[in-house]
Amino acid sequence: MSFLVGIDGGTEGLRAFVFDLQGRPKGSGVGSYPTRFPQPSYAEQEPVSWWSALGEATHKALKEAEAAPQEIKAVAADTTCCSVVALDERMEPLRPALIWMDVRAGQEAQDVLATHDRAVQLNAAGSGPVSAEWMIPKALWLKRNEPDTYAQAVAICEYQDYLNYRMTGRYVGSFNNSSIRWHFLKSAGGRPDSLLSSLGISDLAEKWPPTIVPIGEVIGGLTSEAAEHMGLVAGTPVVQGGADAFIGMVGLGVINPRQLALITGSSHLQLAVTDRPMFSRGWWGPYEDCVYKGSFVIEGGQTSTGSIIKWFLTNFCAGTSYAELNDAAERIAPGADGLLVLDHFQGNRMPHTDPTSRGAIVGLTLAHTPAHVYRAVIEGICFGTEAILRAFQTDKFRLTEVVIAGGATKSAFWLQTHADVSGLPLIRTEIADAPALGSAILAAVGAKLFGSIEEAVQAMVRRKEIIEPNEDKHAVYTELFKSYNRMYGAIKEIRENTPKRNSPN
Repeated sequence: MSFLVGIDGGTEGLRAFVFDLQGRPKGSGVGSYPTRFPQPSYAEQEPVSWWSALGEATHKALKEAEAAPQEIKAVAADTTCCSVVALDERMEPLRPALIWMDVRAGQEAQDVLATHDRAVQLNAAGSGPVSAEWMIPKALWLKRNEPDTYAQAVAICEYQDYLNYRMTGRYVGSFNNSSIRWHFLKSAGGRPDSLLSSLGISDLAEKWPPTIVPIGEVIGGLTSEAAEHMGLVAGTPVVQGGADAFIGMVGLGVINPRQLALITGSSHLQLAVTDRPMFSRGWWGPYEDCVYKGSFVIEGGQTSTGSIIKWFLTNFCAGTSYAELNDAAERIAPGADGLLVLDHFQGNRMPHTDPTSRGAIVGLTLAHTPAHVYRAVIEGICFGTEAILRAFQTDKFRLTEVVIAGGATKSAFWLQTHADVSGLPLIRTEIADAPALGSAILAAVGAKLFGSIEEAVQAMVRRKEIIEPNEDKHAVYTELFKSYNRMYGAIKEIRENTPKRNSPN
């Protein structure tokens, strides 16, 4: 038998799956890790906990699959993107990682944009915005605020690179991550040296991985230590992956122009394939060859989605299950009896790219129940997605289909609300964890079990159902969206005119 291990390093934990060559999961395992929020806008994790979770998850997956270690032909991983790690000369972490949702580097992001460097053109032809989540703003924040840590760091990289280093002993970067988050431009020769120079951090290039490997190519074999840790055979090929949502495109079979992948989880990401470069405010990109050679990807995203639901359940609905909340919320009419939620609990990624934005629950009365708030949160998340889909679609570009994966697929209510708000049918594939399947597809390509990503997708991805929108509810949501759309500006005005806590006034 021939099997593949697809690894998905997420926000709350790491999942490992054993897949066969038809893309069928034979076993899975999870290793969890905590996130610390030491201040507003901060979010940190310990890199060593990622490694511990990897060992735990792969052992569980192999046991459940009843797969012998020698039957695993290759391994590939995707991880959260922009989870930045500083490593010392022994390649051990100097501090907790600034994970993707950490947006403390808001000023640094503005400084990156203000350089007007050519490397910034990947966002609306240079008009921006640049996100505080990204690699260069975070590295710049480290240099300004923790100069000793920055100086001691021999390597500054991402979760993806750290995990691959621990597995292979090779310090390499992913072309996917570097092209979407490090301002690497193929048309400009790669590394953004002039941008780094303008910011006074030319030495960052020396800390980055010296070699950048495209997705689907072999990095190296598992070391003896890594093989023992994971329950596999030393020398098993480790194939390059990338950012979880982008690898999820592969796992969803979103490979043709005008298809869109909606990746849901702690956050949402919207990724559309185009056959030519397209620039506009309201999205990020275009990213050339970041997933498929000869095509471009444009991107939207919401910073907090599933994480809001978890926050609400943990803090206000102890002892209540998701299933109970779903059942109760479905019995409430669209609009949650006058409640509106702005989904900016950890800032806004798109279309405003405002790390200082904050969430809001508007319209509360004593008649509202937890189910009302839960429904309003779901609707607010779906409105946030709709804002991005509207930004994507122009007279020259229309989406033909949306393929969805991730946490939202576990809730029929959430799926239907997404369809009702957008007015677009949603396609659901057999495998909900599309990034893990995408990683397995890349592993298969790297192991030469298929001739291309497209060929592997045809063999390993299958569609399951189509969720059609309810036209009557879509009409209601179209009107409610107008009110949602006004909330960002209204809340921003209130926030900016509210005296700060330490203000003498």
